[in-house]
Amino acid sequence: MPRLFHCRYLPVHEPQTGALWLRGAGRGHYASRMSESKAFISGCKGLTLTAEERSFFAGERPWGFILFARNIGEEEQIRDLVESLRESIGNPKAPVLIDQEGGRVQRIRPPLVQQYPSGASIGEIYRRDSEMGLRAAWLMGRLHAFDLMRFGITVDCLPVLDVPVPGSHDVIGNRAYGHDPAAVAAIGRAMSEGLKAGGMLPVMKHMPGHGRTFVDSHHSLPVVSADRNELESSDFLPFIAMRDEVMAMSAHMVFTAIDPDNPATTSAKVVREIIRGHIRFDGLLMSDDVSMNALAGDMATRAKGIIAAGLDLVLHCHGIMQEMKAVADVVPVLSGERLRRARAAEAAFQKPDSSNEAVLRTEFNAMFALA
Repeated sequence: MPRLFHCRYLPVHEPQTGALWLRGAGRGHYASRMSESKAFISGCKGLTLTAEERSFFAGERPWGFILFARNIGEEEQIRDLVESLRESIGNPKAPVLIDQEGGRVQRIRPPLVQQYPSGASIGEIYRRDSEMGLRAAWLMGRLHAFDLMRFGITVDCLPVLDVPVPGSHDVIGNRAYGHDPAAVAAIGRAMSEGLKAGGMLPVMKHMPGHGRTFVDSHHSLPVVSADRNELESSDFLPFIAMRDEVMAMSAHMVFTAIDPDNPATTSAKVVREIIRGHIRFDGLLMSDDVSMNALAGDMATRAKGIIAAGLDLVLHCHGIMQEMKAVADVVPVLSGERLRRARAAEAAFQKPDSSNEAVLRTEFNAMFALA
């Protein structure tokens, strides 16, 4: 019997259609078809999956998963965990995400992979020599792909397209490529192309822009008072330049000129008018972590608000089972436009190019030795 069914959810065959369903033993109702995914991405608690996590994932079927530093031990353990996550939902190609930017946001660190420079360091090279800066960005994306694909990780939450303003909080800080929107877009594009050349997909963040925050959105809600003209001439520009990418992550920020009452993540107006309208992004839009305290209400209320605003996926990162269940209980099965965008993202993966890792790594490290 496949490992998928070693859980509290029982398979039920529907003779009329040939479909296979899951029935929750303790719920008294049918769950979604096994071939369907629900509109969330989930983390897990530790280095290996618990029996409860396997059962939960098998029954609720998140679209994908995300890893954090708490999930990182040694090489074989990471591969085993990634494989276990995919096995739990019976999908060997389920997207597995990570935040592997470089600098202070790098979940997998030495000795498993090299320590990479911050986004600001790439930006500094670009300011001195734009051609070399774009090459450094492409190389870093391609090297991330070499690193992460070894573990089975297929999506990097990169590039950071936020444009900081003077005095803004360092929650973005040196993660940003610079203060010029055109430079940020160019570097972000090169980084993304490097990832894709290595068989991975990027996630742009944090749409429609997180650069003006003066507080840390992990702890409180940033409020941006800039007028719309100012936002359109700076913050939104890198996302417009890269709107053809297939995935993006939202910003937990209030833009008072657009919706004074709700952060972008739960604002139907921001999603409709700015992200889908002005920016014209038609890709898969996921929230930033629903656990962050910039959002108000309990976990179910937050997840409902994200879906109601028109985002495609709720991202839950902390691996806390009670919260995971609360999210899963309120998000829908992917269908309609959400399903179309998810399928488009899944279809966008490409075969890695034939680059020589050692040659590229030597070139990249020499750039920073010179810098």
